[in-house]
Amino acid sequence: MIRLKDKYNKEVKKTLASELGVKNEMAVPKLVKVVVNAGVGDLIKNQNGLEALRKDVAQVTGQIPSIRSAKLSIASFGIREGMPVGIAVTLRGDKMYSFLDRLFSVVLPRLRDFRGVSISAFDKFGNYTLGISEHTVFPEIDSSKSAQPHGMQITIVTSAKNKKESKRLLELLGCPFEKKEK
Repeated sequence: MIRLKDKYNKEVKKTLASELGVKNEMAVPKLVKVVVNAGVGDLIKNQNGLEALRKDVAQVTGQIPSIRSAKLSIASFGIREGMPVGIAVTLRGDKMYSFLDRLFSVVLPRLRDFRGVSISAFDKFGNYTLGISEHTVFPEIDSSKSAQPHGMQITIVTSAKNKKESKRLLELLGCPFEKKEK
């Protein structure tokens, strides 16, 4: 069984139920999905670079990303309708838990000058988004063979009703939030 999923089922679910006063086990906040996005930027004109980035993101997430196309033409950006502008992967189930386990325990601590992820990145529905400036921090990526370093956004969607519940869920799962200085 996946380590993080096992931790959620055995420890986190019980702790959250008691802290939030939830009687029904199905009403306890849980992870719904993780969405990984990367804008292609300068790779619009370089098809080989776009394919290399797709392979890298597929290697990191365990799923082949879909290409997102522009819905509008914007002349000042040099974008025409239908051109690829990004890639995205939606992870659910075991792949989601496996990805988050590696993100929280391996990738984030490897970042230079890492002091924790921002507490202010929650939306009003309890979803959390964080950005990584280089996708090469993942251990699966061989930086000599990969595409040029590229940023990516990771959105963690939860079933929590608000920021407080979502933050507590991610804390119990091991998300390294920044410590506020007193």
